[in-house]
Amino acid sequence: MTVMTLSKALNAGLRAAMEADARVLLMGEDIATLGGVFRVTDGLAKDFGEGRVIDTPLSEAGIVGTAIGLALRGYRPVCEIQFDGFVYPAYDQIVTQLAKMHYRSAGRVQLPVVIRIPFGGGIGAVEHHSESPEAYFAHTPGLKVVSCADASDAYVMIQQAIASDDPVIFFEPKRRYWDKAEVDQTQDLLDAAVTPLHAARIVRVGRDVTVVAYGPMVKTCLAAALSAADCNQELEVIDLRSLSPLDFEPVLSSVRKTGRLVVVHEAPRTVGLGAEICARVSEECFYHLEAPPLRVTGFDTPYPPARLEEHYLPDVERILTSVDIVMSHR
Repeated sequence: MTVMTLSKALNAGLRAAMEADARVLLMGEDIATLGGVFRVTDGLAKDFGEGRVIDTPLSEAGIVGTAIGLALRGYRPVCEIQFDGFVYPAYDQIVTQLAKMHYRSAGRVQLPVVIRIPFGGGIGAVEHHSESPEAYFAHTPGLKVVSCADASDAYVMIQQAIASDDPVIFFEPKRRYWDKAEVDQTQDLLDAAVTPLHAARIVRVGRDVTVVAYGPMVKTCLAAALSAADCNQELEVIDLRSLSPLDFEPVLSSVRKTGRLVVVHEAPRTVGLGAEICARVSEECFYHLEAPPLRVTGFDTPYPPARLEEHYLPDVERILTSVDIVMSHR
């Protein structure tokens, strides 16, 4: 086991994928010479060369369009979108070409493209640097959408995403880049003990309330669970990991046990992932519910200036308030 930050774990995962398959190449703005804004690709250009770690022009549409062409020619490109709010110029390429070509070709064409997107707030950034656009992509058939929550998962999931023959949108929680965890770099990704890319994971077992999150909010929910334990409330925390497809069975099984659900994400409330999860749980666990499912989310506004983001982002207090509300129904 090696203790490393989430950003270093991603770097190690990218390195392992590039060593294992010469068709894997990286593309993005400032990822070669600079090593990326968050240094996720630091050192890879030196070791693999500028033919496999490519500094691109400032054109997200061009990056993704080129990656699609490379995938059609047998490569496995990994694109970096420098910040979440910069992905929209590439949105047309992603939803009209990348997501649809496999279906349009009746399965004859595969596009193994990974698009890495640092997402979410909490770093005091300026406009367009702290967004949570995951619902746009999870709503698009033909795309796989995942988000890692810690260094251990980051190392494994980036390699699994690159190995996938489907296009994968890979959301990285930027405010967790510097969080450390133990990473096992010796594990075989084909081992049955390794969590599959599109499987949810119970990260804390509890009996009273099911709390569902992904990406940057998993750590916040675990902190809320620790605080709740002081009041004799045991929260079961589930890390979704995959946003499309959603692995619902662990969520449904947990809600059947606890009878209560709180879903947490940074993205705005309306038509977010929380709405889909609450609707599905209401449909399939209606007679097990002791209280209406609740959402703790960002607000239905553009992301605020940095000095106000602590009021915008879900925190332990807001999560515990919702826990108290669902626990009050008896």
